[in-house]
Amino acid sequence: MQGDSIDAVWAATSPDSGRFDPIETRSAARVLRFRLAELEARGAGYLEVRRLAAEYPVLSLGFRGAEAVVQAFRSADDVAILTGSGTNPSGAITVPILDEEATFDSWAGTSLQSTWELIEAFLWGAELESLGTWVEL
Repeated sequence: MQGDSIDAVWAATSPDSGRFDPIETRSAARVLRFRLAELEARGAGYLEVRRLAAEYPVLSLGFRGAEAVVQAFRSADDVAILTGSGTNPSGAITVPILDEEATFDSWAGTSLQSTWELIEAFLWGAELESLGTWVEL
């Protein structure tokens, strides 16, 4: 797997407590992937990931079940949401963001399964614009 040889800086929901742990971890991407798998087993979670070289951009991922919402922080004041595949036809998706619940319109929903490839491409240096269409907040 390509991501085995790249490092990331990340913070995520604790699989034990279910609360967001804001202390950043520096690890190989496979360790981050393992944390994501642990959170998938819990059914919901939130994570933030960035490259080693800079504080920004940061990708955040909140998910519940198979639905996820991905946000990009280009700076503390510049946030965008990835246009997803509209996975929830009911019109709303509720996912954890930090330790709160946030509801998004269905256009922001994407499948959790597709998010790892997006995170991995980001860690390898892909520009945000190449990862999809972003809507500025």
